[in-house]
Amino acid sequence: MVPFLERLRHVKLVRKIVYVIIGSLTYPGLAMINRLKITGMEYLRNLPSKNVLFVSNHQTYFMDVIAFLHIFCAVKWRKKNKLGIPYYLLNPFSNVYFVSAEDTMKKSFMSKLMALAGSVTVKRTWVEEDKAVRKGLNYTDSRKILEALSKSWVITFPQGTTTPFAPGRKGTAFLIRQRQCIVVPIVIDGFNKAFHKKSLRLLRRGEVLTVNFKPPLSINYEDSLDTIMDQVMDAIEQSDRYKLGAT
Repeated sequence: MVPFLERLRHVKLVRKIVYVIIGSLTYPGLAMINRLKITGMEYLRNLPSKNVLFVSNHQTYFMDVIAFLHIFCAVKWRKKNKLGIPYYLLNPFSNVYFVSAEDTMKKSFMSKLMALAGSVTVKRTWVEEDKAVRKGLNYTDSRKILEALSKSWVITFPQGTTTPFAPGRKGTAFLIRQRQCIVVPIVIDGFNKAFHKKSLRLLRRGEVLTVNFKPPLSINYEDSLDTIMDQVMDAIEQSDRYKLGAT
C-alpha cells in the first residue's frame, strides 16, 4: 500500500499549498538578504508541460531546488530573469518533481514538508556510511522518475552529492535515453556560501546567488550512456575540463 504522504505529494493542491509556505519562508533569503542573479529564463518559456529533465550541479540539500521552484513560478507569471514581488505564490507552478535521496527526506520536519512539494525519492547510490560507493541502477527508482517525466518536469542532480566535480551517475543518462526527454542544464553558484547545506538556515548575507539556465541540449539518443553522461556533466560545468580550470 502506498503511504499516505506518498499519495499527498501527487495532489497538485497540496503541492501548491506547500509552495506557498516554503516560498514565503525562503523568498527573503533568496531575493532580499542575498541577491539572486538569474540568466536564461527565456529557455523555459516554450518548453512542453512534460518530458523535460533539468540537470544541475548541487550545493545544498534544499535551497537549490527551492530557488528553481521560485523561478519556475516566476516564469509562469512572465517574469524575465528576476523574481520580483512574489505574487506568483498566489497561484504557483507545481507541475514539477525533483529527485531526492530517500534517507534525506525522512530526517526532519522541513525535509518531510519538502517531500510534499513533489519529491521523487530514490535510494542513495553514491554515499553509504560516509563512503563513496557505486551501486547498480535501481529499477524501481528509475521507473518512478520515468513516470514523473511522463506527466511533468523533473529536476535531478546527476552527481547525487554536494561535493564539487564528483562523477555523474550513469542512471541519469539511462533516463535521458529511455525517455528521449528534453534536457535543460542549470549551473548554480553561491548557495553553499549563503545557506546551511542541510537546512534553510542562513549562513551569510549579501551573497550573489547565480542560477544560469542553458539552452536544451542537442542529444543523440543513440549514443552510449558514457557519451550522454559526458555531455551532461560538461553542460553543468562539472566535467574534468572545468575541474582543471578551477584548480
